[in-house]
Amino acid sequence: MRVFQIQDDWGIDNLKMATRDVPKPGRGEVLIQMRMAALNARDLIVPERGYGRATGNLPLIPVSDGVGVVVETGEGVSRVATGDRVCPTYFQNWQGGAPSAERFASALGGPLDGVMAEFICLSQEGVVRVPDYLSDAEAATLPCAALTAWSAISMQGAVHPGDRVLVQGTGGVALFALVFAKMHGAHVTVISSSDDKLERVREMGADAVINYLEIPDWARASREITAERGGYDLIVELGGAKTLPLSLRAVRPGGTIAMIGVLSGLQLEASLGPIVARQVRLQGVTVGHRDGFEAMLTAMAQHQVHPVLGETFDFADLRTALEHLRSAKGMGKTLIRF
Repeated sequence: MRVFQIQDDWGIDNLKMATRDVPKPGRGEVLIQMRMAALNARDLIVPERGYGRATGNLPLIPVSDGVGVVVETGEGVSRVATGDRVCPTYFQNWQGGAPSAERFASALGGPLDGVMAEFICLSQEGVVRVPDYLSDAEAATLPCAALTAWSAISMQGAVHPGDRVLVQGTGGVALFALVFAKMHGAHVTVISSSDDKLERVREMGADAVINYLEIPDWARASREITAERGGYDLIVELGGAKTLPLSLRAVRPGGTIAMIGVLSGLQLEASLGPIVARQVRLQGVTVGHRDGFEAMLTAMAQHQVHPVLGETFDFADLRTALEHLRSAKGMGKTLIRF
């Protein structure tokens, strides 16, 4: 079978097509024929060994997100059956409950081999069936970006009707966060540097938008939006070092900042005073568990949620797809067709 793997040494130039034997499912395992994959920002980091030792060992098959069909099952498999369409879970060993070092060490696409292979073999505990209404392309986008947004909005943020939520940007996690927050009845503000993208999110249901290039102090600009509550109940923080100080000013006393992205840097210079004095909750969000994934799928099916899709590339064009992702052109998830 064809695979893409990082081999010989780290670096995007060492991401190459290769061949491996088709795996055979053992007890409790399923063999999946992959149909589509979707890219995330981490797929640009993994080839450069950006997570250090936690990235995994070479050769490594990258990419965590995708969808396929179960074509063979091992002894004792009962969660799924041959012919079922499934998504792998991002963390293979996290079915529910609290996170742990062991569970965090089971991510597909680094440190575990990912989905850029024509067939993959996984534990039955590490897959979920996807609703029929979703296309393969739509389903492929869900394991990382969608579940991260769901965890931030529904699980960690516990958003309620009438809450004020701010979402930073218009990337994959951000667009899912907008949709899920509206699903929960929230008033949602989106910030972006593009008027065209802000118009798109208006059409998707955003109640307020701010262009942060035109209005760099978006924390001050948002005060009128949140006047009744004294700030946002939840901020989906995707920017990192440069945006967190503004988020600390924009969140309400007792509010939550869901810390997800670090697009503007890792090294933080911010006062701890507002966190303590205003009892702000700074909550890291790292995707989520299988139980959350299945709850998200149930909610999506009830509301007929359709992910925003971007460009689609053929399997052999993975590196071109990654460069497209790096360019950050357009909106919607970048996809790989098998």
